[in-house]
Amino acid sequence: MNPSMPTLSIIIPAYNEEATLYTLLEKVYEAGLPEGVNKEIIVINDASSDGTAGELDRFRSEYDPSRLQYFEQPINEGKGAAIHMGIELAKGDYLIVQDADLEYDPQEFSRLIQPALDGFADVVYGSRFMGGYPHRMLFFWHSLGNKVLTTTSNMFCNLNLSDMETCYKLIRADIAKSLNLKEKRFGFEPEVTAKLSRVPKIHIYEVGISYYGHTYEEGKKIGWRDGFRTIYCILKYNLWAKN
Repeated sequence: MNPSMPTLSIIIPAYNEEATLYTLLEKVYEAGLPEGVNKEIIVINDASSDGTAGELDRFRSEYDPSRLQYFEQPINEGKGAAIHMGIELAKGDYLIVQDADLEYDPQEFSRLIQPALDGFADVVYGSRFMGGYPHRMLFFWHSLGNKVLTTTSNMFCNLNLSDMETCYKLIRADIAKSLNLKEKRFGFEPEVTAKLSRVPKIHIYEVGISYYGHTYEEGKKIGWRDGFRTIYCILKYNLWAKN
């Protein structure tokens, strides 16, 4: 790793991801970045009850462990809490969250970081609804709900995002560390969007990405209750809890 070059910190929250973590880490290790950009990988095990930790040990025994930080939460606190820890540990110039369930393709890191390297963007959202990239067709009501949540968030944040709920949000690390994030579970997405929208003179961009979504039988964790929590968080962090 060349310390004079910019570094992308890739935060991987993992809860009971025994089936996919090893493959995902291979993809992250192999993912190309623009010339001169370093890669830091941070895995946060959110007190998994399956073999997630064993899969990580297997990976570290076969690949260079110096490129990977690992932290194990003492109790299960949720995806947002794992991301908070990852942000705290990150040493890079930019950071991005990578779910461990293989729905998002790490090969697209380069597309996300390029507007930041070019000096245009402080934040880049990866939209599943832009561009001509592969997008698995699933769940009409889930897709409609996403549009409603994104539109509601846009109204309060004065943004025109097409996919507020996307996992892929590349953020300048100093900005991410300044946000005082509080949501420990799936409220992370509307909270971080609300707080980013209020950063003075921030430049937020959006690029199209592919999406290999899962069914609930394949392990998808988010449900309709999380949608109501998202609405609550949009209101909370835009109206009465702005700090």
